Amino acid sequence: MDFSLWTCAIRGHETYAPDEPELAARLHVSTPAGEAWRCLRCGNFAPGEPRRSGPADDAPEVPRGHLLRDRIIMRLLAAERVLRALVLILLGVGVLKLRGRQHEWKQAWDKELPLLRQLADQVGWDPDHSKIVHWIDQAFTFSPTTLRWVAIAIFAYAAVQIIEGIGLWLVERWGEYFAVIATSLFLPIEIYELTEKVTVIRIGALAINLAAVIWLLWSKKLFGINGGAKAYYAEHHTESLMTVERSAVAAETAG
Repeated sequence: MDFSLWTCAIRGHETYAPDEPELAARLHVSTPAGEAWRCLRCGNFAPGEPRRSGPADDAPEVPRGHLLRDRIIMRLLAAERVLRALVLILLGVGVLKLRGRQHEWKQAWDKELPLLRQLADQVGWDPDHSKIVHWIDQAFTFSPTTLRWVAIAIFAYAAVQIIEGIGLWLVERWGEYFAVIATSLFLPIEIYELTEKVTVIRIGALAINLAAVIWLLWSKKLFGINGGAKAYYAEHHTESLMTVERSAVAAETAG
């Protein structure tokens, strides 16, 4: 899949007219239908006026190629983190609503449990040996203070997920570091859960998080890996189409 063409089809071409005549000549063509400018993302010539103009130094560094692919992957990870945060927030709100009303909710739970058992029988699920049901039963015995701290912990975890999501969505360097550190801290817990019981959901969650950490460490060159920050910024700079064309102009001038 050509992510550059796909993105341009959705967002439009990113054209730029530099003030420097030699550079502008490499990015501009005249056709019988009018002028056309080269897109800094996909490299194709797009008819019409340029979207922006100014000195070459002010041109945006538009991600393309594998850098654009990486940005899309990071934003998918960001969306997953935000979705997870929303689920945690709903869970935290539920815990707060339970405070001081355990007896009332316990009665309602006991009333609905027989119906749950009937439905569970249809799908082959045994609620009497379910950890989820066991955790719900335990929650009714917690004091309001304990439930408050449980809710605070859930909201704190949700905040971590939101910060991760924001950093990844904005493709910020700090977001990449934060995502790796935060995700790595919870990997031992996910591994421990697998030692208790292996489920498809737990395996999937561990696989996604482990792959995300490895991918971020290597592709984003974090903590000095794969060339470190110097290689990271050099790659982003040299991948810019404007930088490539400026180098070509400089080579022609020198020659």
